[in-house]
Amino acid sequence: MRRIVLMMSVSLDGFIEGPNREIDWHRVDAELHRHFNEEIRKFGGLLDGRVTHELMAGFWPTADQDPDSTAEVVEFARIWRDIPKYVYSRTLERADWNTTIVREVVPDEVRALKEQPGGDLGLGGADLAAAFLRHDLVDEFRVYVHPVLIGRGKPLFPESHTPTGLRFVESRAFGNGVVLLRYERDSTAPAAASAEA
Repeated sequence: MRRIVLMMSVSLDGFIEGPNREIDWHRVDAELHRHFNEEIRKFGGLLDGRVTHELMAGFWPTADQDPDSTAEVVEFARIWRDIPKYVYSRTLERADWNTTIVREVVPDEVRALKEQPGGDLGLGGADLAAAFLRHDLVDEFRVYVHPVLIGRGKPLFPESHTPTGLRFVESRAFGNGVVLLRYERDSTAPAAASAEA
């Protein structure tokens, strides 16, 4: 069965973006970009909220046509166009580039998607991740900690009254100071309470 993999960049103080949605503090160099390309290429699909999807769709479909684009950008543009994408939105009317619009996070529908053949599913966006976490649907966490304190903004994880047990899998330090922390759900720990409980 496919797994849902939350894959997000975060500041050392726990924010995914600044108060005005700034992400200019991300330290993505060629090494880290190649790593992202390798990992995302393995996915069988991407799960995003509307805001994340529209940001991606506003740049990546034609990013490889810019003569100044790096090899890593050209490669990711092609990966992004081809990979199946599921955008969760109540308002989005139309989406191109191999994208399916999904109106609600319905746990049974997500589980059915996980049972389809193919690679794991990459989950992005804090709001959508929070909804998946409420329904106990995230199997793996890949958090890329950037060496910066931004002071305020949108936190990666919402407040919760229920601990979620995790098992350490891997860490990796990149040359630019970014550190990957990878965890899986700990099947021996008590499950988080579902939003339906």
